[in-house]
Amino acid sequence: MTTTAIIPALNEEISVGSIVIKAKKYVDHIIVVDDGSTDSTAEIAQSAGAEVIKHSRNMGKGEALKTGFNLAIQNGTTIIITIDADGQHNPDEIHKLIRPILSKEADMVIGSRYLNGNNIPLYRRIGQKILDRVTNINSGIKISDTQSGFRAFAISTIPLFNFKCKDFSIESEMLSDAASAGLKIKEVDIGVRYDVDCSTENPIKHGLKVLVNIIKDM
Repeated sequence: MTTTAIIPALNEEISVGSIVIKAKKYVDHIIVVDDGSTDSTAEIAQSAGAEVIKHSRNMGKGEALKTGFNLAIQNGTTIIITIDADGQHNPDEIHKLIRPILSKEADMVIGSRYLNGNNIPLYRRIGQKILDRVTNINSGIKISDTQSGFRAFAISTIPLFNFKCKDFSIESEMLSDAASAGLKIKEVDIGVRYDVDCSTENPIKHGLKVLVNIIKDM
């Protein structure tokens, strides 16, 4: 078994280095896809030990993940983990996501912020509930945290994803693709931090974009 963590990043010089260093304890290889950053994200990630792929301009999270997945497949990995670069996820929990794939319980694992009653800001939770409901209706599944970027995938699942969405709507699109393919999807409980201020997009603006794209897909 070989594992690869893919970290899409846009102007995350504050947090990306620590995410890479912590993730190195749990995976064999780390790919940071620098999606057109104008700061030192790429240099810091490389210094911390990641392989860095740079987009010459900002192309969106969907494109960043597509780039990372394609490279991971070429490297011969067997399990892919995706984790955000903004510091909200804890790399020490990577093992939770890998375990169900190793035991054949799941093909795809979602790290859910809502299984253990995390103290999520109300304005975020209301928006998330709407996105969760619409995503679940569209895909015909029941997932508590459809927008989580902390995920794990068996390598056999990768050809099933279309990567049509260029932006943050990729999270919903991948769930829809997984449901259509009949993949076994499992959620595991994760923590989350909202005391970090590294987000590159307003959460309300982000949520509206995702909602519009899900409705278009429907």
